[in-house]
Amino acid sequence: MLRWALIFFVISLVAGFFGFSGVSAASGRIAKILFVLALVVFLVFLVLGLIAGEALF
Repeated sequence: MLRWALIFFVISLVAGFFGFSGVSAASGRIAKILFVLALVVFLVFLVLGLIAGEALF
């Protein structure tokens, strides 16, 4: 998921460089959404891992 966020970020930078502001804005928004989604998934798995670790020890 982070790979897709990075890809959309690069697309946004390239599109902005060439003057396609609409494509740049859309790609940037998608990159932000994917990054936040990946961060939320990471935090959920982190909490679940800590809870499972405490249950074992």
